Amino acid sequence: MEQHYPFTLPPLPYGYDALLPELDERTLHFHHDKHFSTYVENLNKLLEKHPDYQDWPLERLTGDWRQLPEDIRQGVRNNAGGVANHDLYFQTLAPLPATEPEGALAEAVRRDFGDLSGLKAAMKTAALGQFGSGWAWLACGQEGRLSVVKTANQDTVQPLIPLTGCDVWEHAYYLGYQNRRGDYFESWWRLVNWPQLSEVYCRLTATCPRHP
Repeated sequence: MEQHYPFTLPPLPYGYDALLPELDERTLHFHHDKHFSTYVENLNKLLEKHPDYQDWPLERLTGDWRQLPEDIRQGVRNNAGGVANHDLYFQTLAPLPATEPEGALAEAVRRDFGDLSGLKAAMKTAALGQFGSGWAWLACGQEGRLSVVKTANQDTVQPLIPLTGCDVWEHAYYLGYQNRRGDYFESWWRLVNWPQLSEVYCRLTATCPRHP
């Protein structure tokens, strides 16, 4: 999406029925077209009267929000985070069949979590353990180290780089799963676009030393 103001809602990268049966059309419609769209609209409204910050890229808005004027500081924190987090969420899902990490990412998963089952268990613990609204993330740190972290509300994982995130706000799953967050996580996990994440990780770590 755009690097700075004015931001626009990116299109859903697949059809509304593409993620069935894991995520239904109604959920994707409300999640993308309503909730994601509202974050984009609110962020633009906050920046509209502050031209000094309209050239800030989204990454800076989410990372340096403390430097913003007090009247928009918290609003930008919430809404820029909502834009960045949702953009990654939808971009890193893909229709079935389920895939697995490849290449350097597969090696890193084995190194840092033992195997893919270990990574899944860590992410599920984070997703189910997040009290209230928030996210569970697979993130990349220095020298390509992987970690699972959780954040509240629409906070991001900066300075870590998020590879993918499970949205555990109720709007992400309640229409299809009600209060069954664990069932939703299992469905989300089957939709993770591991080939795409593997390519991203490879680019991020191209100059990093490999660790045994």
